[in-house]
Amino acid sequence: MTQRSLGGRDWQEVIDRLGGASALAASARETKAFLRSRVIESPVDLLRMVLAYCLGAGGLRSTAAWAASIGLVDISNVALLNRLRRCGAWFEMLVGQALAAGAPKASHGRLIRLIDATTVAKAGRRDRTENGVWRIHGAFDLPSERFGFFELTDEKGGETLDRIPAVKDEIRIGDRAYLQPDRMVSVLDAGADILVRAPWKGASWRDEEDEPLDLIAILRNAAAAGIIDQPIGIGRKSGPTLSLRLVAVKKPPQAAEAAKRTARRNARKGGHTISQDTLTAAEWVILITSLDAKDFTTHDVLDLYRLRWRIELAFKRLKSLIGLKRPPGTHPASARPYILAHLLLILLLEPILDEFEDSPRWAPAA
Repeated sequence: MTQRSLGGRDWQEVIDRLGGASALAASARETKAFLRSRVIESPVDLLRMVLAYCLGAGGLRSTAAWAASIGLVDISNVALLNRLRRCGAWFEMLVGQALAAGAPKASHGRLIRLIDATTVAKAGRRDRTENGVWRIHGAFDLPSERFGFFELTDEKGGETLDRIPAVKDEIRIGDRAYLQPDRMVSVLDAGADILVRAPWKGASWRDEEDEPLDLIAILRNAAAAGIIDQPIGIGRKSGPTLSLRLVAVKKPPQAAEAAKRTARRNARKGGHTISQDTLTAAEWVILITSLDAKDFTTHDVLDLYRLRWRIELAFKRLKSLIGLKRPPGTHPASARPYILAHLLLILLLEPILDEFEDSPRWAPAA
């Protein structure tokens, strides 16, 4: 979306997708982004101007000049910045409404929810030296192939498996960062299932008698078969051991060697000697799931996890197609609506992008 497209039929379609001018006015007043008509006549005009700044290539001055040139509003760059800083809660509400509008309807299949996070660097000099970031926590839903959740935090907001509210009967899929036994429990208690990739030494592994389990020994014993599917327990910080299912598959030789090279490189960077156990684990894809073996075969579980690339692709699309990058302002009150404007835009564009994509939809999992 460019400044040129923020007018005419394209702009009217954006207004309609967001519920219409009356709904925008109500939400703007509710969040105090727009209180009364003075310099800016309406919440629709405010939205148009803020989106032009957040999504355009220019800065505050050029956006203010653009707004004056088309007769939208004659406003200074300082006044525009002040208006932007009041829009954070409003844009959060608009993103939430856009997510709700795209929520999939219940069907005979189950909702597959891919969870992950991506980051955008902060603009301040101190933040650049201290790796300050804005972290976007997202859920990408299948088979609708839509973002179903966004939450924006700073670098202190960690990636947690239960950050996103669970939907009954969903299958929640995450990478190694989400091997969090105590948080798994809250997702399972909500009636959902989990499928998470596991680092070999990232948990307290237990057998069916709740005794310590040597995961590396299991991997080595299954080297000839190349596949594992068995019950496993994970010890928790609080509460009883979590009973789950271990599914693992040995990587093809080329992929296994690449994983070993990465492990060796990381060990060199960390200044330590790599263990043989780490090299053994590098040959495997290790998954932990609550999915019942009666309903989901070993290959079903592996096929489900292969879908995780979808959310990585979706985040790349968010950054490349929509142009999400470091917010120009250092103040959180201006940085938050800047990022939220980009999240809002991807939600508005997703149905249009689908019309041009050739990749097939993923069939319901069950």
